[in-house]
Amino acid sequence: MVALGDADAMVTGVTRNFSVALDDIRRCIDPKPGHRVMGVSLVLARGRTVLVADTAVTEMPNAEILADIAVEAAGVARRLRVRAAASRCWRSRPSATRRASARRTCKARCRILDQRRVDFEYDGDMAADVALNMELREAYPFCRLTGPANVLIMPAFHSASISTKLLQELGGATVIGPILVGLDRPVQIVPLSANDAQLVNMAALAAFNVSG
Repeated sequence: MVALGDADAMVTGVTRNFSVALDDIRRCIDPKPGHRVMGVSLVLARGRTVLVADTAVTEMPNAEILADIAVEAAGVARRLRVRAAASRCWRSRPSATRRASARRTCKARCRILDQRRVDFEYDGDMAADVALNMELREAYPFCRLTGPANVLIMPAFHSASISTKLLQELGGATVIGPILVGLDRPVQIVPLSANDAQLVNMAALAAFNVSG
């Protein structure tokens, strides 16, 4: 109904897992031209709003995809009236091989964003605490960001999903999402365990059409 224009928006997922619901949706709703389908989670904690991406769709993104994710997440931040300052979070103590590979990916992603001349602040790999804490940032004067990062681009889907779930369960944060972004129609998918409040939040986001 949404694909044909007979309904304005849709919220699904209560009776099936996210990946199954997304596969069905993508059979009848295309990505918005020039956009990437991804998931972004909105974390509300200690009076701060932080967006984490991609928390739902891309398992192991390359440099080009990471750049796309940063652009999409920054767009969500703007639509939610949140200042966009993006950083990619670094793995903890990777092997030498992975470190070299990650550095290449980081440089490539920053180069891609430089070429696109995006209108938001961004920087490459850094630990999550350094990205969020300006006092820790004092040891890194070469950082491009002028304030705390509020858009965190994770190196892979699993790290994004794990971090937001830990924040919600142990850190006391309110996590909204994953918010599905990049489709040509406003569709949102809730987790199987979604409660009434989560359903209302996602319905509001679908109605607001945060996916742009």
